[in-house]
Amino acid sequence: MNILFAENLRKMRTERGLTQKQLGQKLFVSHSTIARWESGSRLPDAAMIPRIAKCLNVDSGRLFHLAAKSDEIPNVIMVDDNEVILSHCLNILEEVMPDATITGFIWPQEAIEYAKTNRVALAILDIELGTASGLELCHTLHEINPCTNIVFLTAYPDYALDAWKTEANGFMVKPLTPEDVREQLKKLRYPVLTGGPDT
Repeated sequence: MNILFAENLRKMRTERGLTQKQLGQKLFVSHSTIARWESGSRLPDAAMIPRIAKCLNVDSGRLFHLAAKSDEIPNVIMVDDNEVILSHCLNILEEVMPDATITGFIWPQEAIEYAKTNRVALAILDIELGTASGLELCHTLHEINPCTNIVFLTAYPDYALDAWKTEANGFMVKPLTPEDVREQLKKLRYPVLTGGPDT
């Protein structure tokens, strides 16, 4: 839950004399969607935040910051069946996201079990995971938590078309670089505050 965003959204809406229904009409969403945002049970996606900012006449950067400032340290996972690559990438992720809890997995099932008991904010997945598929893992993680950002990492750019048919919102090609990660963090559907220089 993100109570900080919820409380600020409610305050900004009421200061402007708008009901949840009126704000919903301006944004073309239902008043129940506004209610979920204001309860902290859901967050608007990155495309919606500038629209909210315009309706409420506030800086969109402020709203992005509030959305990213979770009440808990964000959990980031990476799944790759190559131990050497996984270790290298985890070092990069820790450099770019110093305030996140970063966990690596070789086996997809272990990542699934982790996601069932921990709210995963961002999952970076290899597409080829031995006999398993990162595309299928993406679907499973989204069933567990629809607000998990999924970014694929692969050595084969040809997989990009298949990746975009999933719930993922990012795609990176190996070898991973800090610049690639920073660029993807700017594009996440559900912003994540990770302590890096751009957050």
